[in-house]
Amino acid sequence: MPINKIPETNPAMTVAASALRAQQARMRIIAENIANADSTGQTPGSTPYRRQIPVFEASKIDGATGVKLASVKPDQSDFQMDYDPSHPAADANGYVKRPNVNSLIETMDMRDAQRAYEANLNVIETARSMEQKTLDILKR
Repeated sequence: MPINKIPETNPAMTVAASALRAQQARMRIIAENIANADSTGQTPGSTPYRRQIPVFEASKIDGATGVKLASVKPDQSDFQMDYDPSHPAADANGYVKRPNVNSLIETMDMRDAQRAYEANLNVIETARSMEQKTLDILKR
């Protein structure tokens, strides 16, 4: 690459920014799952909230490979069944379908997403610092 041709974007920053967006989406979905962990149906035998799972895919961004949220899919695992005949959503046998959300799993997923987000912020900060040091060297 000629010296007078400076790239407009840093590929490391571009990839890390795409990962930040992906982790932000992941945290939003996890927060939605946690918020609906106790959301049951309102009528007998009705379906409660179903846990959502983010699906990511590789994505070409400015000549680099980043990541993006491809879709959000429902978790097809079984609902929990609790005996609560007084609940409005109880079936004829007194059982209520509860969401297939495990708060412990969601909390651990949230922690993982937060750490990945922080790691990508560190990549951006490091890339900025390296660019600044390069500019300082070139000024001499």
